[in-house]
Amino acid sequence: MKVVVAPDSFKGSVSAKDICLAVETGIKRVFSDAIVDQIPLADGGEGTMENLVFASNGSTYPVNVTGPLGDKVQAAYGVMGDGMTVVIEMAQASGLPLVPENKRNPMVTTSYGTGELIKHALHAGYRKFIIGLGGSATNDGGVGMLQALGINFYDENGKHISKGGRGLLDLKTYDGSGLDTRVKESHFTIASDVTNRLCGPNGASAIFGPQKGATPEMIDKLDMALNNFAEIVEKKTGINVKEMQGGGAAGGMGAALLAFLGAEIKSGINVVMEQTGFEERLKDADLLITGEGKLDGQTLSGKVIKGVCAPAVKQDVPIIALCGTVDIGTDKSNDMGLLCALSIVPGPCSLETALREAPAWITERTEAIMQIIKHYK
Repeated sequence: MKVVVAPDSFKGSVSAKDICLAVETGIKRVFSDAIVDQIPLADGGEGTMENLVFASNGSTYPVNVTGPLGDKVQAAYGVMGDGMTVVIEMAQASGLPLVPENKRNPMVTTSYGTGELIKHALHAGYRKFIIGLGGSATNDGGVGMLQALGINFYDENGKHISKGGRGLLDLKTYDGSGLDTRVKESHFTIASDVTNRLCGPNGASAIFGPQKGATPEMIDKLDMALNNFAEIVEKKTGINVKEMQGGGAAGGMGAALLAFLGAEIKSGINVVMEQTGFEERLKDADLLITGEGKLDGQTLSGKVIKGVCAPAVKQDVPIIALCGTVDIGTDKSNDMGLLCALSIVPGPCSLETALREAPAWITERTEAIMQIIKHYK
C-alpha cells in the first residue's frame, strides 16, 4: 500500500511535518509494510518555508534582521534541494507572532527585515525567490522591504519618511536609483491566496488591519496612507498598484513586489505543490490523507485541502481529510472530491486539551481508518 500524506499545519497546535509523522505512525500500526510519502504543505503562510525545505531536502540559513518593531530578531530563509530556489516567509522577519499583543500597531510596524532576508540571499548568489506573504504584522505597502533593498522614500522636506504605515501619510516622492541591481537579475514568485486590492473597503487596511492591532481610526489613516503611496507610484511609473489583484496581500507587500521587483503572483498551495512535485509523487498512490485545522468555507477559496483534491481526483486517488474542526456540509466536501472529512477530536474538551492531545488523536484516528481499509481489502 502506498499512502501520500499531505496536510497543512493545525495552526497553533501541530506543524504539518508533525502531522505527517503522526499519520504515518497510525498507518504503520495496521500496515507495517506500507509506503508512506510525507509531503507537509502550506498555502503561502506560516510553515511554507519549513515545509518546502523539508520536502525537498533543502537547508535553512539563520539571519539577524530588523523585526517589525525595529529591534533585532533572528529569522531564516530556506534554500530548496535544487540548490537554487530561495524560500522567504514574511512571517519569519515581519510576522505578527514577533509582536506582543499589547504592542501590535500597523502604523509603526515595518517590513524592513523581509527586505534584509532578500538582500542576504542576493549576497549569497541566489536569484530565484519564492515569497510567502502570510502572517505579516505590517501595513506599510512593502516600503520597509524596498528601503532595505535601497529605495529611498522622502517627505515634503526631503527627509526620509518614518517606518511603518504612518510614514506613508508623509510620503511625497521616492528615488528608486539605489535599488539593488541584482534584483533585476532575479525572478520573484509570490505565494499567496489573497486577492484583495490595496485600498478601499476590501483592501489591505480594512480587511487585515484589525488582526494586526489597527483601530477603526487607524484603518482610515492606513487606507489613506496606502492610497497616497499608490498615487505617487503611479505618477512616477504609470503603474496602477491600486488595481492589482493581490496587491493588498500582507499589508501591501504584494503591490510592492509586483510593481518594484517584477514579481508574479500564484496561488500559494499551487506553488508549494509544484515545488514539491506533488502530482508526480501522487502517482500509483492507493490513498491520500490530507488535513488542516478547520475545514470550512475558507477552504474552498484555495486552502491546502482544496488544492490537493484537484490532482488527486484527476488521478482517481481516494482522499481523506483529518481536521481539528469540520464545519462544512457533505455536499461541498463531495464537490471537492473528498471521500470523507473527519474531526480528530473524540468528544467535548477544552481548547488546551485539544492542542495538547492533537498528535495522539491524529494517530488514533488514522489507525481506525486503516483498520476499516484492512477489513475490506
